[in-house]
Amino acid sequence: MSDANPNAAAATAPAPAPAPKTNNTKRRVLMTLIVLVVLIAAVAYGLYYFLIARFHESTDDAYVNGNIVQITPQVVGTVISVNADDTQTVKEGDPLVLLDPADSKVALDQAEANLAQTVRQVRTLFVNDNQYQAQVALRQSDLSRAQDDLRRRMTIAQTGAVSQEEISHARDAVQAAQASLNAAQQELQSNRSLTANTTIASHPNVLAAAAKVRDSYINFARNTMPAPVTGYVAKRSVQVGQRVSPGNPLMAIVPLNGVWVDANFKEVQLTHMRIGQVVNLTSDVYGSGVVFHGKVIGFSAGTGSAFSLLPAQNATGNWIKVVQRLPVRIALDPQELEKHPLRIGLSMTVDVTIKDEIGGQLGAAPNTVYQTDVFAKYGDRADVEIARIIAANEGNAVPGSSAPKTSSNEPKPAPKHAVKLVSDKAS
Repeated sequence: MSDANPNAAAATAPAPAPAPKTNNTKRRVLMTLIVLVVLIAAVAYGLYYFLIARFHESTDDAYVNGNIVQITPQVVGTVISVNADDTQTVKEGDPLVLLDPADSKVALDQAEANLAQTVRQVRTLFVNDNQYQAQVALRQSDLSRAQDDLRRRMTIAQTGAVSQEEISHARDAVQAAQASLNAAQQELQSNRSLTANTTIASHPNVLAAAAKVRDSYINFARNTMPAPVTGYVAKRSVQVGQRVSPGNPLMAIVPLNGVWVDANFKEVQLTHMRIGQVVNLTSDVYGSGVVFHGKVIGFSAGTGSAFSLLPAQNATGNWIKVVQRLPVRIALDPQELEKHPLRIGLSMTVDVTIKDEIGGQLGAAPNTVYQTDVFAKYGDRADVEIARIIAANEGNAVPGSSAPKTSSNEPKPAPKHAVKLVSDKAS
């Protein structure tokens, strides 16, 4: 019995031999599935690339940029008031910094007094025209009377009733009257040369005095520094009592409603990029849930390294090629900026759709104009003050007098100190 059991066990031992065949089948099925998955993924990626991905260029080397408007004084003065601070919002025309106006007020008073005096002097020139014309008429009358006297004496000289001496005196009287008439005509002509083809308001002397008033008024108005644009205050450094001079930066105004994005793309990404292409952007501030929409509006004229303080010098033996990046300017939707404001310097992720290549890279960028008219109002207010002074001193019944008519478009009211100045003058 003990010998039979080992033989039976030996006879039944080879039965598990078919197991490796099953494992190989599983491996082949698994490898086939893996290959199919890889092929499907490759085909899917290929389709995605050829249909979608190849029409997009993206970068996370992009930052918000915008205008930083510096507030600098135009005249020397001492700061007496600062009306804005960092992070605050100001509107265009709001007074930000006030300087002590005492010195400029004195200069303006002197210029206005000089203009009033000049207007009265020119007014006298126009009045003298009438006086000299009357003198000419008087001398003409004297000449006519002397000529009549000489004619009568010459008529009765044949009768011997008039002596030759009396006739000689009559001739001398005619010559004297003629000389007086010539002198009066010369005086009239000389005075008319000072007033011809002009009025009191347009006389050169009045214009010169008015220019001094305008200059003094503008210097006086520049003691108030208005906000050139609407925006947020940043980098305030001015303090009350500080002595400032032209060119010193006092603070900055940042108009956040006009920011843009400068995206730095590699040079190999610019092949199909054109002006006008659609851009989708996200910021780290709002996350991927907020998508900004914009478009490409221009390309920089050079790479970042070309405009750096120390440009790279590649004409050496130790040269290593470094892929350069070119800044691309992207305009944002103003309505989206109003809902989700961005700050200068924030990082952005940019994705440009390059499928549409209709636009160009150079010469097609739209021109942008930045301007403000807050400083032009100074000249308008000065013109109103000059017209008031001329009208108050030229008189009403002077020939040729004509004060300049003010435009129907009244300028905005002057600052409080300027309004006070006008009322003091009127009183």
